[in-house]
Parts: sequence; structure tokens; C-alpha cells
Amino acid sequence: MQFTSEDHAQVAAAIARAEENTSGEIFCVVARQVSSYRDVSLAWAAAAALLLPLGLIPLGFGAHWLPGLPGLGGDWQAAHVAARDVQIGQALAAYALIQAAVFLGVFLLTLIPTVRRWVTPAPLKRTRVRRAALQQFLAHGLHLTEARTGVLIFAALADHQVEVIADHGIHACVSPEVWADAVAALTADLRRDRLVEGLEQAIALCGAVLAEQFPPRPADANEVPDRLVVI
Repeated sequence: MQFTSEDHAQVAAAIARAEENTSGEIFCVVARQVSSYRDVSLAWAAAAALLLPLGLIPLGFGAHWLPGLPGLGGDWQAAHVAARDVQIGQALAAYALIQAAVFLGVFLLTLIPTVRRWVTPAPLKRTRVRRAALQQFLAHGLHLTEARTGVLIFAALADHQVEVIADHGIHACVSPEVWADAVAALTADLRRDRLVEGLEQAIALCGAVLAEQFPPRPADANEVPDRLVVI
């Protein structure tokens, strides 16, 4: 997804409007991808390579299943080695080749973004999106506001997940469940490829929550830039 200068201006204006009624600070980050999940692909490939070939054994699997592979046919002889040992060696070699083929096939299949999203456990995705959001919260200094009232709205495009992280000053007054409406609104628009509209709605909802507990202070300064960051 490409973001135009108009998109950035639209989000910045939404943040400015929301902050007119609160001393809280709202910041937005959109991550195209928080993790490659390469370890998930490797895990699925290893599990498939270990388990799927086992289904061939009841079917009478042997080296003769791979007649075209050099050195695995039934015509060669190994000097001073019993015929039974030769057959076992051939079967093991053929089995290892099948395992390697299954591993490579499943690994490449799970690199396809849609397939990877299906096979990645939801708790793992939530954990990595949460970790990426916390990193951005700290990286942009949202924990350094005077009254500890920074709020990060984080959207992970590839994972279709949203995190809202509030600083310590807000946690003391606002239950985390309060942000559920903002998360739900942005998540729904994210799945409909209406990210900018979803961000505007989430910003407005977060601003309304902040305005109830954290009204503007005298000579209130804008401590965090009103902008959208795309990583």
C-alpha cells in the first residue's frame, strides 16, 4: 500500500483535531511487515518432512520408488556388503531424498504471504505485533511526555492487526479495554483497505477517551509531532 502526501496530511490533521481537547499525545505508526516469520516456515517444513513421508511406509515404500535416481536403483552391487544391507541403505537414501523434497516444497509454499498468514499461529502474530508496537512507542519518545500521556496507534498491514499502547499516566486512569472500539474500527477498515479512514476513526475515538480524563493544561505544548510514520 502506498501512502500519498495527502494521506499523511489527512492523518496529521485528524491527530491535531483530537488533541485540541486533551493534553494527551497521539502518534500513529503503520508497519508493512513486523516479521518475516521465516522461523514459522522452517518449523512447518521440518514437521512435514518428518511426518508426511511416514505415510509411505505402510504402502511398501522402497528404493524402487525412485528408479531414475543414480545409485538408488536395484542393479548395482556393493562388494563385501550383504544384499539386505544394500537394500536398507538404498531405502534410507531414497527416504532422505523424499524428506528433503517435502521440506523444500513446504518451505517455499509457506513463503507465500497468504499461506504464511494462514499457518502462523495467532498468539505468535499478536506477540510480535505487540513487541514491534512497543519498540515504536519507545523509539518515538512517547514515554517521555511530561505527564506520561502518550498514546501510540500501531497498525501491522501484513498481519491485519492493530495495537493501541498508552503510557503509564493513562494506564492509571483508563482501563486497557477502553481502547477496544478504536482497535476494532481500525482493524475493520484495515481489512477493507481503507487504512487512512480507519486511522481517522481510531484517532477520534482515542481523542475522546483522552479528553474525558486528560483535559488541556494551561500553556499546553505539543510534545510529539502530529504525523504518520510508515515503516
